[in-house]
Amino acid sequence: MSSSQVFSSIPNVVDAPGSHFLATLAARRKAFRALHEGGCFVIPNPWDAGSARYLQHLGFPALATTSAGFAFSQGLPDSSDDLVVSRERSLTHISAITTAVDLPVNADFMSGYGRAPEDVAESVARCIATGVAGLSIEDATGDSTSPLYDLPIALERVRAARQAIDESGQDVLLTARAECYHVSHPRSAPRISATAPGIRGRGGGRALCPERTEPRRNQEISSANLQL
Repeated sequence: MSSSQVFSSIPNVVDAPGSHFLATLAARRKAFRALHEGGCFVIPNPWDAGSARYLQHLGFPALATTSAGFAFSQGLPDSSDDLVVSRERSLTHISAITTAVDLPVNADFMSGYGRAPEDVAESVARCIATGVAGLSIEDATGDSTSPLYDLPIALERVRAARQAIDESGQDVLLTARAECYHVSHPRSAPRISATAPGIRGRGGGRALCPERTEPRRNQEISSANLQL
């Protein structure tokens, strides 16, 4: 089943409320893209609907779900060997956040809840249906002995996510999240530069590398994003 078929066949928040909500959702996505184009901004992490509403009340312009924050609030680890169960739990949580607030929401979508590119595409299509303005896909495998997908496979997975977004027709911002510094990859900067082009598509996207504070490393990541 293609990602477009998945998107059109599942019940979702986009279809349910009618044309007014569709217009509202489009406005959120447009605002989220404008935030990225306008420079740096702070995007906090709610772990449930209540914290999301409180952060909106504080005046933040957008929110981002946190897989770890949500998992820990449920007494669970920030990962699971059961990808299907984890995906369903995550989608329910993301939908609860998007419907609780009037802000753009970015989904921390882990590694796309699938190992093969086609599984990532299916998961991404379902994530779009929750009403998110953006989502991130990691290149982490969850296997401590081989923590990152081989680069060609990682790129195929990002391209599959990009294609799923393009096929949905929704203006959702894709972030390719490179976990290379987390695992002390010896060639982290070249890997980030190689990952960035995989985001190219109708709506573009961004590369993200968590835990970087050194100016030189941040400049490398920014340069990779400017090439998109």
